[in-house]
Amino acid sequence: MPGFVLLMRPRDDADPRMRVGFTVSKKVGNAVVRNRMKRRLRALADELLPGAGQPGADHVLIGRKGGIEREYCLLRAELDKALAKVRR
Repeated sequence: MPGFVLLMRPRDDADPRMRVGFTVSKKVGNAVVRNRMKRRLRALADELLPGAGQPGADHVLIGRKGGIEREYCLLRAELDKALAKVRR
């Protein structure tokens, strides 16, 4: 996706909880920009992962350069699309 990368790995254990991680590299911007991007990714994950994430899996959202300029509704649609792809 243009604003972020979603990685998902099933843990293959008996624990049905979803875990999520966030990372934004220095290539994206200074600390203020990186923290803002992480806050947006956290908000997206809190909103969409409980219903659309894969139980028993680790999800990692990696912020991309230019993701901070994208509108929240676009990022939300992209995450929804990415989660649909990894569920297959």
